[in-house]
Amino acid sequence: MRKSILELNGVTFTYPGAEQPVLRDVSLQLDEGDFIAIIGSNGSGKSTLCKCFNGLIPHYYTGDFAGEVTICGQPADGKSVAELSKHIGYVYQDFENQLVRPTVLDDVSFTPLNYGFADYKERGERALALTGLSDLRNEFIWQLSGGQKHLLALAGALAMDPEILVIDEPVAQLDPQHARHIYDILRRLNEEQGKTIVVIEHHAEFIADYCKNVVLMDKGEVRWQKPVREALSSVKELLELGIYPPDVTRAAWLLQSDAPRTHLLPLNAVEASAHMVLRQDAIVRTESSEPNYEQSLTITGEVKHVVQMENVHLSYRTIHKTMHPVLNGVQLELRQGESIALIGNNGAGKSSLMKLIAGIVRPTAGTVNVKGMVVNGLPPERLSGTVAYVFQNPEEMFIEDSVRKEIAYYLKARKLVDAEERVEEMLTAFRLSELAERDARLLSGGQQRRVSLAIGAAVRPAVMLLDEPTANLDISTKQEMVHVLDTLRSHVETVVIATHDMQLVSEWATRIIVMHQGQIIADGTKDEIFADGLLLRRAGLAQTQLMELSRLLGLPRICSSLEDFLSLVEVQKEVAAIHGSR
Repeated sequence: MRKSILELNGVTFTYPGAEQPVLRDVSLQLDEGDFIAIIGSNGSGKSTLCKCFNGLIPHYYTGDFAGEVTICGQPADGKSVAELSKHIGYVYQDFENQLVRPTVLDDVSFTPLNYGFADYKERGERALALTGLSDLRNEFIWQLSGGQKHLLALAGALAMDPEILVIDEPVAQLDPQHARHIYDILRRLNEEQGKTIVVIEHHAEFIADYCKNVVLMDKGEVRWQKPVREALSSVKELLELGIYPPDVTRAAWLLQSDAPRTHLLPLNAVEASAHMVLRQDAIVRTESSEPNYEQSLTITGEVKHVVQMENVHLSYRTIHKTMHPVLNGVQLELRQGESIALIGNNGAGKSSLMKLIAGIVRPTAGTVNVKGMVVNGLPPERLSGTVAYVFQNPEEMFIEDSVRKEIAYYLKARKLVDAEERVEEMLTAFRLSELAERDARLLSGGQQRRVSLAIGAAVRPAVMLLDEPTANLDISTKQEMVHVLDTLRSHVETVVIATHDMQLVSEWATRIIVMHQGQIIADGTKDEIFADGLLLRRAGLAQTQLMELSRLLGLPRICSSLEDFLSLVEVQKEVAAIHGSR
């Protein structure tokens, strides 16, 4: 029988000034050695719940707190966050705020050093080895990519060797292979060292592959706690709350309309393939598993180049006065009307390439040309009407006290006579009218992202550049972002996103550019790119579940969306019925 390691009894918490509590009479028990996912829609109380585990609530976050918390058999009441942190490691959603020292090894060793552990440096080295960061031990924090910083924050928590590890959004900003790497680390800690792992996660495929149990939060309450397969098979209930089970699970659920929707469902592509064959769903297998490639983008007439890069190199001088290469001989042309996804592993050079286009950084060698202008060394403000760069963290763009003023600021700074008309147009186009007088910094992540896009689109640039537009958004909000990105197409000539979100890429992009170690290693349609497994592995990427399922079922083409998959399956069933009647 498993021993309880953390208990909450009747916990209620209300933030100052809030009319309603964010947690309502929550009782929860976590067992030693569990690997548990906490899920729920935006505002359901997931992060607030976890902040009760290590004493941040009520010690650091003030408010009305009631209830009892017990950790490792001891009441948490009266214990400081520092005391509780010996037992609970926490990696926050805004993980960059956890990095406090200049170099990687200094940072990972900082907490055990502060606690007076004589082996603080050895603890840091072990944590770096676990997270694959040993080769970066002497690098400065500002030299790391966003994904590498996330790994470092995890390493910092591991350095204390806690019994419980809580990670808020473990795979945010990570490419698929590094995301798997983090979860593999967590599984090893769980299975080999008996650590209790708690993740707040929106990506159901990771929950399906790694977690043992799931807690569902809804409006500040624990709705249920179930084993992972039972939890993710509750498709109807989850969808009603805006929570998306794995795509293959939804596909299996939707295809069983002729049977009661109560039994447990497949959670990955291999299981789904066997499930659909065993149920004799009459899916016709083609003689060849090779997909039928279709060109996603057809360009007719004169091709208009918006961006041209000729043999572009980018290096920066480190504090040791050596040159660190970031981009190596990039040749690239971006054309009018394209929806382009830049993909690749962490540190591949995606963000650097976009910053070159925006004039934020200057190439070490080569030429960057945007709409006929050579941007090498051109001040970014000179390019602001031609190129709009939307940062990964949208709140970094906010300087006013209302959404309306945020959108108007850049227009008025450029003294545009139709500024007010453009503001109203953007508020309508990006569904922000009801939020026009709200402070953008107080909006949800998805709303903030819409505001940042409206700010950029308002100046009607030729090129819109977006860095990780779906980072830290729940799946429901990510689905909405596809429609928001489609809205951009009517306001700008070319849209470029740098992302690790393969679902977004498969649904939205007309052209995919794959980067690896500062070079472009592939450039093509989604059918061409996603069919090349070797290329994806080299670039730290992976097929989506539906793409893998399409291949396993031998469908005539790779499906990138659930709608496409279901439609093709129905066609195949009709074909099978016709063949069967002969």
